[in-house]
Amino acid sequence: MKPDYDKLSSEFGSSSSVVVADVDCTSDGGKPVCDSIGVQGYPTIKYFKDGDKKGTDYSGGRDYDALQKFIKEELERKCMIEDQQECEDKEKEFIKKMQAKGADEIKKQKERLEGMKGKSMKADLKQWWAQRLNILTQLAK
Repeated sequence: MKPDYDKLSSEFGSSSSVVVADVDCTSDGGKPVCDSIGVQGYPTIKYFKDGDKKGTDYSGGRDYDALQKFIKEELERKCMIEDQQECEDKEKEFIKKMQAKGADEIKKQKERLEGMKGKSMKADLKQWWAQRLNILTQLAK
């Protein structure tokens, strides 16, 4: 399962609204996290949607294809500059702000965010990082 998770993490990590992460619930660092969201057995897959802090148990297929399909159909939100219907207010404000700054600033901010790839950050910050990178990638085209 770990190789599939790593592959999903890479696929959705750079410019997606989805954060794929794994926690070792048997380690000193991971146990408090797992206890706080009610993990009792291993492996457990949980997903967090629309601000849910406890997570929902995932009960679908556990191979790469099933997990990828679930993420794309149920979790991933794509904010598109041309049609902002799926964008959060925060994303819309960021689009407006960056469009006003111009191509040089967009390139600079995109490079800055790309440099943060793979660095440790809390899930909500990683999600906002991915949302901004998605927007900047579209603006840079």
